[in-house]
Amino acid sequence: MATSDAPDALEARLAHLRASDAEAFMELLFREFYRPLGNVIQRVVRDKEATEDLLQDVFLRIWNGRDTLVISTTYRAYLHRAALNAALRYQERGKRQVAWDDAPVSAEPRVDDALHALYQQEAEGSVEAALDLLPPQCRVVFTMSRYDEMSYQQIADTLDISPKTVENQMGKALRIMRQQLSGLLKNLYSLLL
Repeated sequence: MATSDAPDALEARLAHLRASDAEAFMELLFREFYRPLGNVIQRVVRDKEATEDLLQDVFLRIWNGRDTLVISTTYRAYLHRAALNAALRYQERGKRQVAWDDAPVSAEPRVDDALHALYQQEAEGSVEAALDLLPPQCRVVFTMSRYDEMSYQQIADTLDISPKTVENQMGKALRIMRQQLSGLLKNLYSLLL
């Protein structure tokens, strides 16, 4: 952090400024989180100019949605996730563009590819639906662990909770995810046989 504010004090200050002074709110967000969010994006994108563009986009989205923004976690966790999502979307767009550019002009989609894409789309939809069923803190902990590949200690430090709480939330998230995805897993298993 750029200032000596403790995480809880910073969160309280941000909440107060958001309600009373939008410009001061954004200035504090920018000052406190620009560099850490840049590091998150840079680890994924590995392009300085793209990182700068994505950072500006994240902060612009926050500014444009400031009146309707709903944050069910901490600002730190919310912004971390927003930055990571922006980087992953950018990276995915790049992969699709490269794949399209490299595809032979006469390439026709095969039935196997279409079925694979359909199963993949169904699986992704099922995972997203299962994630939506998780309680908010479980969802944040799960995504930080599985998608951001953060250790339990890193998650605990970011969210200002104990590592044991992270462990408990992950256990709960995994139970719910297994339960929600059991049908999908059986279908995938039968397809592989």
